[in-house]
Amino acid sequence: MKLRCAVLDDYQLVAATAADWSPVADDVDVVSFAGHCATEDELAERLAGFDIVVTLRERVPFPATLLARLPRLRLLVASGMRNTSIDYAAAERHGVTVCGTASTATPPVELTWALLLALARGLVTEAGSLRNNGPWQSTVGADLYGRRLGILGLGKIGSRVAAVGRAFGMDVVAWSANLTPERAAEAGAGFAATREELLETSDFVSVHLVLSERTRGLLGAKELGLMRPGSYLVNTSRAAIIDQDALLDVLRRGAIAGAGVDVFDVEPLPADHPMRSAPRLLATPHLGYVSQANYAAYYGDAVEDIRAYLDGEPVRRLG
Repeated sequence: MKLRCAVLDDYQLVAATAADWSPVADDVDVVSFAGHCATEDELAERLAGFDIVVTLRERVPFPATLLARLPRLRLLVASGMRNTSIDYAAAERHGVTVCGTASTATPPVELTWALLLALARGLVTEAGSLRNNGPWQSTVGADLYGRRLGILGLGKIGSRVAAVGRAFGMDVVAWSANLTPERAAEAGAGFAATREELLETSDFVSVHLVLSERTRGLLGAKELGLMRPGSYLVNTSRAAIIDQDALLDVLRRGAIAGAGVDVFDVEPLPADHPMRSAPRLLATPHLGYVSQANYAAYYGDAVEDIRAYLDGEPVRRLG
């Protein structure tokens, strides 16, 4: 009898075509779900009859309570090689093997610049006005050349964002808790001694930190209050790094010129979530990882993970 595999949050229903599933077709029946389960009860009911689950990024938590309700589950494949929403100890206790996949930093870098450029040049306002026969030119774009780009987190993604900033002729500076002037220089960025200095002096601020207890709530009301009234904030990292109520407050008051956000405290966003209607906000539905190349890597490796598990030699194990 074939095993059953559930592919979660396949919103575009492309998992089946993003990779070649033939290596496991004789052994596994694959079912994709486009709809997101908002509660653990819904998820437990949906996954009760599955032996394998492929989950996308960290959208779906797998705590001990859920794993205990899935006695049939034997393999959990998470896209990427880091996932903080899985209880690895509980997975091991319940005999669930957890594996990851490759991923690339390129898509979030590109989306970061899509958001930043759209904010700077008022593209959403201008495109909407053109389509709806509104005013011909109603905004004055903010220049990038010669302006300061402050990057919070100069890792794999932040370094690439810095390189693009330099190509635009921007003055790029960076800060993180462990960043040194030497490391910043290696990435072609100036060194901000404190996050306060970076926030006070930057015209554009982009967040590229890993979420941890140290970075959770790193930008609160006090920190956001340091930003210039004409400055812009972009977050394609994790929502919890920025205090969401504080962000909404500065946007509503016009204390900053605007924000581009791709990550949220609740995903998918509820219909009545304030982020859906906040002024000066360009919001996208967590598209940072959503690209053809990334999906090919995710699902291609998921097939390899499943095949390796079935052959008794799991690869890319997490935990």
